[in-house]
Amino acid sequence: MNDTTTPQTRMKSGTVRPELDRTFSVAPMMDWTTRDYRAFARTLSTRALLYTEMVTTGAILHGSPRERFLGFDDVEHPIALQLGGSDAVELAECAAIAEAWGFDEVNLNVGCPSDRVQNNMIGACLMGYPEKVAAAVKAMQAAVSIPVTVKCRIGVDDQDEDADLARFIETVADAGCDTFTVHARKAWLQGLSPKENRDVPPLNYPRVHRLKQQHPALHIGINGGIKTLAECQAQLKHVDSVMVGREAYQNPWLLAGVDEQLFGTPGPAASRMDAARAFCPYIQKRLDEGAKLNHITRHLLGLFQGCPGGRRFRRHLSEHAHKDGAGLRLFDEALSLVREPTGDASQKQSEAPTSDAKQPATA
Repeated sequence: MNDTTTPQTRMKSGTVRPELDRTFSVAPMMDWTTRDYRAFARTLSTRALLYTEMVTTGAILHGSPRERFLGFDDVEHPIALQLGGSDAVELAECAAIAEAWGFDEVNLNVGCPSDRVQNNMIGACLMGYPEKVAAAVKAMQAAVSIPVTVKCRIGVDDQDEDADLARFIETVADAGCDTFTVHARKAWLQGLSPKENRDVPPLNYPRVHRLKQQHPALHIGINGGIKTLAECQAQLKHVDSVMVGREAYQNPWLLAGVDEQLFGTPGPAASRMDAARAFCPYIQKRLDEGAKLNHITRHLLGLFQGCPGGRRFRRHLSEHAHKDGAGLRLFDEALSLVREPTGDASQKQSEAPTSDAKQPATA
């Protein structure tokens, strides 16, 4: 399949938007893939496709100001807006708004297992209503020229991972969707919490691989439990793209190898320290807009994992960045506590996250 058939549109700045290459993307994660995280991610990779947190149709249509939900910086391109909703008319209206705001793609969430989205017929529960998803996708595509894609699970609860997933994909594909990112794990909406749904039941990568074999004309991406670029490369032998969630957030240095190892182009950061310094102008810009330093720098707490002084860096920011008047001087103080090992920059591969790290929520 060819991902470059959609018309080019323009960024908010007026420059021509590059065509999408979905080889590697960072998953949408509630409270984590904020505009500040995405801007920071761009100091590490220019090629990764970035997704927003899931934004519900109600928030876009009735929330105020929209900048709170849709605001982003041009540096974040390529960027996709993930929508949560099930009403075809509302989703189409929100897709049109997303295009007008300059997003490169709009993605429908059919994977989030939380109670809140279930009660509003959003997320993973839609796996049981493929015709409803198909109608939504068709309406969204009619409203925009940018790609409309779907992120889903391999099933929910007692669904058959083969027959029911095949029916879902075929029904939605017949409505015009040709790009699916599949979280290779069932969602259990009855009996498991959203947190438990991140680790059980077991991942089933072969099911997603078979899905690609059965539908070679579709773009099939895989998501779930992938932690290294070597694993990404192995998955790309079976599917079209790889989406990484928790590891890309908790261990952001992973992103520093994406451009070179997966796209064959140089990445923007030679070292962790280079990435942190490159982020400083953005930090100052956001501070000038009224943002708090801790809201910005919380996304960098995992940057120096395994480096001498990494814990002191995290502690200094955690203890002081929330204080009134905290700015770039405080950030510089935190950076002065770290020493990046010689040779670490060229390695561009992350260590495993610390066991006590807070876990972001993914679909």
